Amino acid sequence: MDTGRKHVHTSLIPIRWGDMDAYGHVNNTIYFRYFEQCRVEYLENLGFAVAPQGSAPVIINAACTFLVPLNYPGVVEVRMFCGAPGRSSIPSSYEIRLQGQETLFAVGEAKIVWMDVASGKSVPIPEQLREELTAS
Repeated sequence: MDTGRKHVHTSLIPIRWGDMDAYGHVNNTIYFRYFEQCRVEYLENLGFAVAPQGSAPVIINAACTFLVPLNYPGVVEVRMFCGAPGRSSIPSSYEIRLQGQETLFAVGEAKIVWMDVASGKSVPIPEQLREELTAS
């Protein structure tokens, strides 16, 4: 994980029975859904609709390191952090724990890029978001 990151949001997400795979633990793809839900909640709480119109955030890469298997039942706590914003991008990182525990179950990263939906080209991130991320 990078230093200089800022904790920006925490989401609590119930583990669903259907999140499990044949091995009896949460499937690897679901971790990316947990990261996504946390990211969308954060942006929408700031007033940025995650919708395919105007300019909007997209992910250009994502990674996850699985440390300890998650199992049903439980509630995951996803903590989202952001690093220093660039012109059109924001580095984000994530930590997954079970609610009420400090054991780290997974860590992840995703690069968020602000994009003009019509052209598919990157655009500067909104000034309000930049201010939020650079405030102490």
